[in-house]
Parts: sequence; structure tokens; C-alpha cells
Amino acid sequence: MVSLKDIAKASGVSVATVSKAINDHSDISIQTKKRVREIADKMGYRPNAAAQALKTNRTNNIGVLFVDDANSGLTHDYFNHVLDGFKRTAEDNGFDITFINGSKNRANNMTYLSHAIYRGFDGVMVACVDFSDPQVDELVKSSIPLVTIDHIFNNRIAIVSDNVKGMRDLTRYAILMGHRKIAYVHGLPSSVTQARLSSFYKTLSEANVTIPDEYVMPVPYRNTDETYKATCQLLDLPNPPTCIFYPDDFAAFGGINAIRERGLRIPEDISVAGYDGIELARRITPLLTTIVQDTEKIGALAASKLIELINNPKTTLIERVVVEGTLEKGGSILTV
Repeated sequence: MVSLKDIAKASGVSVATVSKAINDHSDISIQTKKRVREIADKMGYRPNAAAQALKTNRTNNIGVLFVDDANSGLTHDYFNHVLDGFKRTAEDNGFDITFINGSKNRANNMTYLSHAIYRGFDGVMVACVDFSDPQVDELVKSSIPLVTIDHIFNNRIAIVSDNVKGMRDLTRYAILMGHRKIAYVHGLPSSVTQARLSSFYKTLSEANVTIPDEYVMPVPYRNTDETYKATCQLLDLPNPPTCIFYPDDFAAFGGINAIRERGLRIPEDISVAGYDGIELARRITPLLTTIVQDTEKIGALAASKLIELINNPKTTLIERVVVEGTLEKGGSILTV
């Protein structure tokens, strides 16, 4: 490892001068700074991160808290694209990211907040967690700069998908295609689920469409087994729906399997729709009707807003930023 002493010897100056050149002190000439830095670069010198953190009170490291109920981790079709956008934007701005240990079986028994403090994170991004968890609440109420995705807290920046518009667009399209018997297999309770469910009912009401209560049932997100079972229940009804919405594209595959096992065709016999616009859903026949979320924008905005808050805490607005998705009409909803 190259030391300041090595650079001083190669430059013909004192160790103190090397330190001042690297740390951009004003009491040495620009020419000396330039020469010392060029020699340091050629020698492969890299500042010690721990020492830099002590001097600047910054680590240039952002924590990411991501814990989903299905334990899908980075295989999560939607959030892995959000995280990719976040990571690339953070790295473009000189920040590293580190995942906060979200395992309930973590050996060190540290809370999310204590982990963030221990790691010295400059800020934290929170996505896809149980937002009612007391540990999450403790972290949100701390003084650490923080941004959330798809959940809103007072006095915290939030980047949220426009779930109201997305569900409205999807429901209006199904109605436009002639469907009046529309079922909705929705996700478990969350702010995202509530926004979509309210928008679904409101859009139906505005079109004077009434559906029976048994057309609406909850299942966990990304759970194909549960959507399979829910679809079977819907198909067994005396008056089954002509169109079924699913909580997300991945979960929709369970419903599609149930429909095809009955010998029914999509969309000729029954129409279906997902949500999110994952890549896999664009590789099936017929192309799945869905709301394509702008995951790259969501992740990039979360990173840029958090970095702005870290760098300018007094002037950065604490706001909710809404990101719209787009309707992919696909081919899984047919006119009736």
C-alpha cells in the first residue's frame, strides 16, 4: 500500500505538503498540488476510507433496507430493477451502497437503526419492508437522511408509483373492452394495495358497474400458489367473472395456470391482467395486459433525492414524488 511518506519521497517534498496537496489546502501552490497529485495517481495511492470519514464525517456509503415477505431478495422482479436504478445513480455520484441486514435471524441482534449507525451510513433508502415494524419506525424517526419507496411518512421524502392512476387506467380499459364482471385478486394490506383497491372501486362506480363482494379477494404479492387457488374459487362461482386482475405480473402466472388447467383460453374464454410490467410478462403469449412501472426512474429519483438531502439538508424539500406508469394493452384482455 502506497503511503504519504512514499509519495513525499518521490515528490521531493515533506509528508505535510503531500497531505495538504491531497486534501486541497490553500497554503501551498496550485503547481505543487498538481504535481503531487499526479505522482500519487501514478503510484496508485488511494485515501484510507476510515481516515477520510473521520476527517469529513462522511462515509459516502448509503444503506438500503429491503425485506420482502416472500424472501425473494434480489430476484424480486419489480424491486430488483428499482434497486438497479438506485445503485447506478448513487455510484455515479460517488456513493457506495450497503444492504442493512433485514433477516429476523440476524446473529448480531442489531436493530435497523443501530446497524445504520454502526456502519456510519450517510443516508438510508427504505423499500419493500413491513412499514408497521417498530424497528422501521425507529429508523424513520431518527436523524439519518432517509427516503422511502412506495410508502409515505411525515417529514420524509417518498418516491411513490401512481397506483391510483395505474389502476384507473387498467380498469377503464377493461370496461372499454366491454367487461362488466371484473374480479380483482389484490395484494395484502399496504398503502399500495389500498390505493389500487380504492381506485378500482371508484372507477367501477364512475362507470356504473357493480360487482359482487366475492369477486374481490386478498392474496400475498408474488404468490402464484395463492393466486391459483383464488382463481379456482372465482371460476367455480355460479356467475364467474369475464376478466380477472392480479396483484402483480408474477402472481398472475398462478392464475393463468389455473385457467388453462380448466381447458379455458386466454383471452377468448376469460381475460386477465397483471401489474408492474416485468420482463417475463412480456415474453408470454398472449402478451400480458399490465401497468408498466418506470422502475429505472423510481430508483434513480430515490437516489438523487437522498443524495441531495445528504449534501444540502437545510435546503432540500421534503416531498412526495409521484411516478406514473403506462398501460400495456397486450393481448390478454379481449372485447366481450
